[in-house]
Amino acid sequence: MSTKNLLVELFVEELPPKALKKLGEAFSFVLFEALKSQGLTTDDSQVTAYASPRRLAAHITQVPAQAADKALSQKLMPVTVGFDAAGNPSPALLKRLAALGADESAIPKLKRESDGKAESLFLDIVQTGAQLAEGLQRALDETLAKLPIPKVMTYQLADGWSNVNFVRPAHGLVALHGSDVVAINILGLQASNTTHGHRFEAKVDTIILKDADSYSEQLKIEGAVIASFDERRDEIVRQLNAAAAKENLKPIDDDALLDEVAALVERPNILLGQFETEYLEVPQECLILTMKANQKYFPLLDANNKLTNKFLIVSNISPADPSAVIGGNERVVRPRLADAKFFFDQDRKKTLESRVASLDKVVYHNKLGSQGERNQRVRAIAKSIGQQLGGNHLAAKADQAAQLSKADLLTDMVGEFPELQGIMGGYYARHDGLDHEVADAIEDHYKPRFSGDDLPRNQVGIVVALADKLETLIGLFSIGERPTGDKDPFALRRHALGIIRLLIENKLPLTLTGLIQDSAATVSLGIPVELETFFYDRLAVNLREQGYSAQEVDAVLSLKPELLADITKRLEAVRAFATLPEAESLAAANKRVGNILKKSETAVTAQIDASLLQEAAEKSLAAALSNVQPLADKAFESGDYTGSLQALAALKTPVDDFFDHVMVNAEDPKLKANRLGLLATLYQAMNRIADLSKLAS
Repeated sequence: MSTKNLLVELFVEELPPKALKKLGEAFSFVLFEALKSQGLTTDDSQVTAYASPRRLAAHITQVPAQAADKALSQKLMPVTVGFDAAGNPSPALLKRLAALGADESAIPKLKRESDGKAESLFLDIVQTGAQLAEGLQRALDETLAKLPIPKVMTYQLADGWSNVNFVRPAHGLVALHGSDVVAINILGLQASNTTHGHRFEAKVDTIILKDADSYSEQLKIEGAVIASFDERRDEIVRQLNAAAAKENLKPIDDDALLDEVAALVERPNILLGQFETEYLEVPQECLILTMKANQKYFPLLDANNKLTNKFLIVSNISPADPSAVIGGNERVVRPRLADAKFFFDQDRKKTLESRVASLDKVVYHNKLGSQGERNQRVRAIAKSIGQQLGGNHLAAKADQAAQLSKADLLTDMVGEFPELQGIMGGYYARHDGLDHEVADAIEDHYKPRFSGDDLPRNQVGIVVALADKLETLIGLFSIGERPTGDKDPFALRRHALGIIRLLIENKLPLTLTGLIQDSAATVSLGIPVELETFFYDRLAVNLREQGYSAQEVDAVLSLKPELLADITKRLEAVRAFATLPEAESLAAANKRVGNILKKSETAVTAQIDASLLQEAAEKSLAAALSNVQPLADKAFESGDYTGSLQALAALKTPVDDFFDHVMVNAEDPKLKANRLGLLATLYQAMNRIADLSKLAS
């Protein structure tokens, strides 16, 4: 089967930059899979995605002009429908055969097979492989329907009558199989071999593509366009680093900004701009944010990560004299920086404390009251946790930090840049002369904001961060605002993971149940019954993402350990135990013991009466338990969970012998109860760290 490479390009008006990367990936992936499902690729076919501000394209190797014919066994109908009582073919059967291009001569070739319900008629046919034009048309229709378009536009075609829907108006379609144009049409466009390059810097307005394989190179040379999103992004990174190195500086590291500027330019050209040093008096977070968010610039940092007055511009044009472009960008950024300086100066005229009363006028949630009321709940929880962790001193500092933690929501700077909440509170607290622990806590109390984010840097910040997240979860769960499916408008999963990280990574001696119950009682909200399960579900997902197996996680979390700070040690102990030669047998025995105890009709207590031990095997198990259990318990109490589990290895032989030679359900009720008590003692000893039955295969 001869094949050629295929190139498909949709030329459009400027695509939404934040969606371009996903659109480009989806366009190539869905198109490839749609062709593959029709047999229009080979096992060695590969797809390359292209996406620039004005095009989506895919290059697919080894595409045949026609898919191979396929032998099929076509189900027709039940035998009772296909033939009458005399065995003659029914009109329905003859009609069905005609629809498949067959006639009565095919009847002797019909096969009778059961489809699981009744005996049916089947006809072996050869399905002709799809022609490329037909298959590509179908594949493109499917691709456009599945694109992750953030917002669809409706626009009018050139005929003045027809309307179509797409992410942006489309003006060109390329479909080349080798050098041959494939006759397809979408969005009112007929396929051709012509496209367009850079708006201003292309050598020619219309680029005539030689074949599918020359696409990227012709666009680069004739069109001044780097068609590959990844190649264009890499080129931006290369130029940014080179330009920054000339100044002995470094650009900020921001993947999202890189993706966005790669979607804004077709051929990047990095230029250096600067602003007056007086603006550096403003907190660098404000300046960096306004340059990134509003202008898409890359601020430059010195060796100490301090902002300088220089920044890099990613331009889409490369003039011989770039001074006009640089000057224009410098003029544009100055008012933004001046606004930031004005906000900063104005905000510092009022203390954070003077703003707190105004939180009563800000609605938090119509069922949970104002930000002022919420602030009081956070303060109460923070004082309670602070008291547990550090007594009156920590409780007082946590209360002060919690009281002021939301005051910056009422500042001009946070009103303009909501992303700076907390950060600006820290700056204003230091300006007000507050204790550095309190100021740092105000800045840090939203942490961790995302996966991998830093935790609060001091104990006060940890307490307020816990209080803030607990109040959010308890409050919203209590009014029925829970995440559903992939929808989590209040980021409650992130809040739960934040609390989990704060407890585990800081090794806090606080129990999860106690935290939830005490916090809910402190703020007079009902205790949401599902909240504890929600925490453990999030923890399970997080631990599996860290590389622990589902079995290991299930074994530890099924006991719902109260101290989350212990969980990592428990998991490591379970992993070490699983490598022991005795582990599999003990896990299976543990599962068997658990099932026996569950089926017991009477309550079982973990007690053993030595005078009722009759069989040698049960005496041996009791003796082994009396030796092993103190060792395991001692290791457990000292926090040596690995040692505690490994001590259980000595129980393998007596446990195996017990099940081989002892009947648990003896006729004598006292004997039976004692043997169940022996098993309950064994079960208790084995499952202090994890439910070992979860490791049984």
